[in-house]
Amino acid sequence: MADSFYVPLGDGRWLATVHTTGPWDSRTQHGGPPSALLGRAMQERERRPDMMIARFTCEILRPIPVGEISVAARVVRPGRSVELLEASASADGREVARASAWRVLRTGADPVPARQPGPEGPPEDYPTMRRPRSWADGALAAIEWRVMRGGWHGAGPTAVWCRMRYPLVADEETSPLERLLMTADSGNGVSWEIDMNRWHFINPELTVHLHREPRGEWICLDAHTAISPGGAGLATSVLSDTGGPLGTGAQTLLIAPRPERPGR
Repeated sequence: MADSFYVPLGDGRWLATVHTTGPWDSRTQHGGPPSALLGRAMQERERRPDMMIARFTCEILRPIPVGEISVAARVVRPGRSVELLEASASADGREVARASAWRVLRTGADPVPARQPGPEGPPEDYPTMRRPRSWADGALAAIEWRVMRGGWHGAGPTAVWCRMRYPLVADEETSPLERLLMTADSGNGVSWEIDMNRWHFINPELTVHLHREPRGEWICLDAHTAISPGGAGLATSVLSDTGGPLGTGAQTLLIAPRPERPGR
């Protein structure tokens, strides 16, 4: 069994391990691991300790295979106070995901407390959340889940603590941003509202806004999903750590009927 989500192959190439596998298809990756890998690439590009990534968006352009992928990043708009970064992932010569981020100068202003409600107690106070048996083993099993409210086995808003069981990259400490991006993509999955055996609710993108960087191993998702007739789906999450709220995540959702299985 692999002990990381990705193994470096050199020259910007990465081997995705079984821990990146999504819940619906063992051949494709969950959105969390590639989001974290793209975030890593942008953080490594012309490091700026005086700045932090305050907004991150990942566009999933097509299914991302569990196998070899290539990642590259660049600074699109350099600056003393704000910088725009981009990163891209490709497989078999085709771009499969693209990300952008705003990196901003760290503030010296007096703090203003977040207005969102924080988590209700530390992660260890809550029971482990088991994933549905019908979902493929992989990325969801590579995360430890502790449920505060709701859960995968019932529809509706859900609040969960999440902690990675493995590092993003072999023999490398996972950064706070990478830990956050790994879990933020699960907001739509934990807060599902319609029958997942009959409907897809797929997110082609993830956008995260942060007012501070996470601290520690645990990330909390307090997630809700809304679906409007003749509109689209939207999953939103308040993102917190053990110190309280640190930002928000949002995912546009494609709501579409699942294909009928043979024999049904």
